[in-house]
Amino acid sequence: MDASQALKAVLRHGCTSCRTGCNATAVPDAKPGDKVVARTERGIEYALILTAPESVATGEQAPPIEVLRRATPEDERRQAEIDASGRSVEFRFCRDKVKELDLPMRLVRAEKILGGQRLTFYFMAEGRVDFRDLVRDLAREFKMRIELKQIGARDEAKVLGDVSYCGRELCCSSWIREMRPVNMKMAKNQKSTLDPAKISGMCGRLLCCLRYEDDVYTELRRALPRRGARVTIKASGQTGLVLHQEVLASKCVVLLDRGGTVAAKGDEIAVLTPGEPAE
Repeated sequence: MDASQALKAVLRHGCTSCRTGCNATAVPDAKPGDKVVARTERGIEYALILTAPESVATGEQAPPIEVLRRATPEDERRQAEIDASGRSVEFRFCRDKVKELDLPMRLVRAEKILGGQRLTFYFMAEGRVDFRDLVRDLAREFKMRIELKQIGARDEAKVLGDVSYCGRELCCSSWIREMRPVNMKMAKNQKSTLDPAKISGMCGRLLCCLRYEDDVYTELRRALPRRGARVTIKASGQTGLVLHQEVLASKCVVLLDRGGTVAAKGDEIAVLTPGEPAE
C-alpha cells in the first residue's frame, strides 16, 4: 500500500494514555470508539481509536504505528487484567528485589503490554541509580525485555492516574503528551491565589491548567497600561494613575487626580507616563 492510500488515526494505548498517529491499514473503516490491536514501538498493544482515519498525502511519512486488527473479547479481557495489575506479581517481585539489593529508588508501577514483549517498571529516585543487577534478575525471572524508567512527580501522577479537583481525569493522564513547565509567574499573571494547596495538582506541583490561558492573559495584559502609569481618559480629559488591571474585561481602574476612581477600557485611555515594569 503506497503512502497516498495510507490511513492515519489517533490512539490511546493501554494505561499510558498517550496520543499519537497510526497507519491504520488493516482496519480502513475504523471509527472513533473502535477497540483495536496495534503494533507500536513498544510492541503489540491494545488501543482505542479517538479520531476517524484520514488520508496521508503522497510522500508524507506514515507514523511508525500499525493497526493490526479489531480487538476481540479475549483481547479486552486480557487488557482489563493488565490495567488492574499495577501491584501485580511482577511489581511485588521487583519491589522485593529493590529492597534486597538496597537500591535508593521507589517503585511506582509495573506495566505490561498486550503482546507480552516488554515489561516496564517506573520508579522514582533522587539521583542516578545503578540497576544493572536488578534488570538481570528481572529478565531471568520473567523471560522478556525489561525496561526501567525513572520518573518525576508529574510523571507519577500521569502513570498512576487520578481525578483532579475539577472532577475530571487528570489532564496529564488523559491527553497531555508533552509535560511543559509551569511556574508561579503564570499564577500571578492570572491573579490566582498563591496558596500552594489551592494551585497544586495531585502530583504536588503547580496545576498544569495554569498554562492553558496564560498566553491569553499575557496578550490582554500587554494591551493595557501598567499599574502606576499616568493616563488620561480620552472622553473626559481627566488624568490619574492606574490602580490595577481587570485583564479579562480589558479595563483599568484609574485613581483620578481630582478624586474618585473610574474603570475604563484600554482603548479609552491614553498613556502619559509608563508605570511599573512588567513582572
